[in-house]
Amino acid sequence: MNTPVSLRVESVPAQQVPSRALLIVLHGLGDSSQGWEWLPGELRLPWLEYALVNAPDSYYGGYSWYDLPGDAGPGVRRSRELLRHLIDERIAAGHPPERIGILGFSQGCLMTFDVGWRVTPRLGALVGISGYIHDSEALLRELGPEARQVPALFTHGTQDPVVPMVPVRGQAQVLKEAGLNLEWREFAKAHTVAGEPEIQLIRDFLTRHLGS
Repeated sequence: MNTPVSLRVESVPAQQVPSRALLIVLHGLGDSSQGWEWLPGELRLPWLEYALVNAPDSYYGGYSWYDLPGDAGPGVRRSRELLRHLIDERIAAGHPPERIGILGFSQGCLMTFDVGWRVTPRLGALVGISGYIHDSEALLRELGPEARQVPALFTHGTQDPVVPMVPVRGQAQVLKEAGLNLEWREFAKAHTVAGEPEIQLIRDFLTRHLGS
């Protein structure tokens, strides 16, 4: 794998300035930051700044966070460290960690939880959409000291043909039983975002946990 020094980020400033709240957005397999340029307009949170991130590896015109198919582990660990570096940069630039959130879809969902529950100091919010957990046993062993205080929202589709929901629901239950502050929500959807109902859920969640 070709490991860049840093990730490429498309920044979307908050409409209300100055703003100290930041949402880091992680796309899915074969997508890019451009695929999520619609999100700020749909969330309608004028106090929120966005960092739309490109994954490090090229994949058929888009990008990927880790190898699929194949052994995901090396790519996940590499991408985790790159994201940790990005978070550290944003904290150093003045964003308080408790006002930084991560939102990811599919592969980006996996990376959201993989880094978000390990990073120190703890972040303000995690949102994972239509993904799954990589090596939940290792994750639970390596939780950050304040991981159980991080509010997390995990949404999935009952009709998802790409990442079947039932096994992921089981993963979420294990994490909740381990004490993580995780909210699980199901939508009648495929491998996508379920329009305004799901956006409203995410909007309210981010407002509660990242809003001033």
